[in-house]
Amino acid sequence: MTMQETRRSTRVVRPEEENPLGDVGSRLRAGVGNWLKSPALDFYALIVLGTLLVGVGLMMVLSSTAVLNISRGQSGFAGLLRQGTFAGLGLASLLVAASIPPGFYRKAAWPLLMLGLALQTLVHTPLGWDVDGNRNWIRIGSQTLQPSEFLKLALAVWLGALLAIKRPLLHRPAHLLFPLVPGVLAALGLVVLGHDLGTTLVMCLLVAGSLWVAGVPRRWFAAGGALGLIGVVALTITSGNRMGRINCWLKGECVGGTGYQSEQGLMGLAEGGWWGVGPGESRQKWGRLPAAEDDYIFAVLGEEFGLAGTLGVLFLFAVLALVMFRMITRTDDVFRQITIAGIASWILGQAFVNMMVVTGLMPVIGVPLPFISSGGSALLASMTALGVLLSFARSEPGAREAITARVGAVRSSVSVLPAPRDGSTGDSRRPRRSRRRARTAQGRSRR
Repeated sequence: MTMQETRRSTRVVRPEEENPLGDVGSRLRAGVGNWLKSPALDFYALIVLGTLLVGVGLMMVLSSTAVLNISRGQSGFAGLLRQGTFAGLGLASLLVAASIPPGFYRKAAWPLLMLGLALQTLVHTPLGWDVDGNRNWIRIGSQTLQPSEFLKLALAVWLGALLAIKRPLLHRPAHLLFPLVPGVLAALGLVVLGHDLGTTLVMCLLVAGSLWVAGVPRRWFAAGGALGLIGVVALTITSGNRMGRINCWLKGECVGGTGYQSEQGLMGLAEGGWWGVGPGESRQKWGRLPAAEDDYIFAVLGEEFGLAGTLGVLFLFAVLALVMFRMITRTDDVFRQITIAGIASWILGQAFVNMMVVTGLMPVIGVPLPFISSGGSALLASMTALGVLLSFARSEPGAREAITARVGAVRSSVSVLPAPRDGSTGDSRRPRRSRRRARTAQGRSRR
């Protein structure tokens, strides 16, 4: 063999000299495109986003409550255990809600609204409990419940069922006013009686989102919005506490401790900088920031994880908004479209208001950050609403078949069978008696 032939034989052979791996970019784009077109995308996206948001919430509740719990002689994990218990209950509620077909919610819309109104009425009985001037809780022994959180979900389902029936008649004032207006006023009125303006605003966003997707004529939509604005202004100017917060926000004239919470929240965000001071290293949670684990948990998150952490949470809610918008456009069922719009307006609107308040872009309004703030009732209601969305996503065109096929593929991939000892490709699961007979016959043939 000559020297030239030896050099040729030792040369590395490649499929493509300039691109040995092939057209990876095209294959990647094709794979992502097929994934985005998958009928089951909404279903899986909701699971992933819900898991991430609840996980972030549990982590931040542990961080924001550990120090004060230890100072009170309790376990540093007490806040996590309490929130984790409600997360477990929320998971069970989510699974039940996801397994129920969408038609059930449409049929049960009126009973759900009546149940929500009945629970909210209990707030104004001796079972009611005040927190900072807001009477929006029920206290039984050591346990508390916030019925308005569940009333939001019931109202979204009821509006979806009602407006789906009346959609062809919404241009007629009589059909638009009854029974829509009495039902909405009953829900909002019971919350307003408890002086909880933050929850009232979130419920107004829920109603507005449902009416907009239902196709209510713009003139009636604008008239309803104007009346709602007048009501909010009236509730604000008749409360000295609310006016003090607005004056502090607009003019910087903070009487007493009106602006203390807002200042401490902004200070926490400023100390966090770009990348934060580190997990668990917040200084504001050492009693300096009121409601650090509740309404202002976003400030603690910003202090510990910086601007990157806050933008990450904002990104999760933005993707959740895109998923719910995609669900509305993919379904032809008017009931599901309106109900999804109501739930989206509730969860996303509440998250938007909370983050605006913490960053100083709105006056202080007491609303928690969905999935993340401490609070059992809010987490239970939000996870149940996520279960309703999963039920709707599973009923999208082609979604059920795609999910079933994916589950079957996973089962096949984890089903590993032992290979036959003789190296054949036959079925290794044949009965033991047949294999014993085969070995006996083989032994006789050798003899």
